[in-house]
Amino acid sequence: MKILVVDDDLELLRLIAFALRQAGYLVLEAQDGPSALALFERERPDLVVLDVNLPRLNGFEVLKKIRAASGTIPVMMLTVRTTEEDQVRGLDLGADDYLGKPFSPRTLLARVRALLRRVGVERPAPLTSGDLVLDLETQSVRVRGGEWVRLTNLETRLLQLLLANGGHTLPLERLTSHVWGYRGLGDRQLLKQLVHRLRRKIEDDPTSPRYLVTVSGVGYALHPAAESK
Repeated sequence: MKILVVDDDLELLRLIAFALRQAGYLVLEAQDGPSALALFERERPDLVVLDVNLPRLNGFEVLKKIRAASGTIPVMMLTVRTTEEDQVRGLDLGADDYLGKPFSPRTLLARVRALLRRVGVERPAPLTSGDLVLDLETQSVRVRGGEWVRLTNLETRLLQLLLANGGHTLPLERLTSHVWGYRGLGDRQLLKQLVHRLRRKIEDDPTSPRYLVTVSGVGYALHPAAESK
């Protein structure tokens, strides 16, 4: 399940993204209006968390364009503004909820779950691609219809991002940011160790991986359907 978070405050953006990832969601991040719309068009998220005060194109304009493309995807507006006029404007443009800053991550998650329940989707659905199935609720993976294998939190977040971008090479910085979040605890060596542990759970031969491959000098790519060797 994908959630697009849009805020020009980088620290807050990272905090929101980390909280959502901890809850099992795949998070897309943007810091301005045009970038948000490009991500929305390309990724078609299940929910949008949208700041009102954005550079280049404000949140109200972004909301208009989102609603022109989809009338059903829930949108939560974030704002430091507390005037009734701003809230009415956002709701009239099609916002589903309003959350004033500052707020706690617990409050944000509760509101996100409420919005998803409203559209009939509360729990992240299993991600299926090729030979691999990732169940986010149980943090388990199944390969070629075999037994479910439990994953750690970090392994789940890594496989989640790789599956969502199957076949595409992801740079090391994007992977560490997604796995370890805004705290910046991840580095290349930790990521290498995490990849090694994940390979032991999804590969027949971790020393000669068919699914999770290294792209030298760039990062890693997941090929959900293994090719014969």
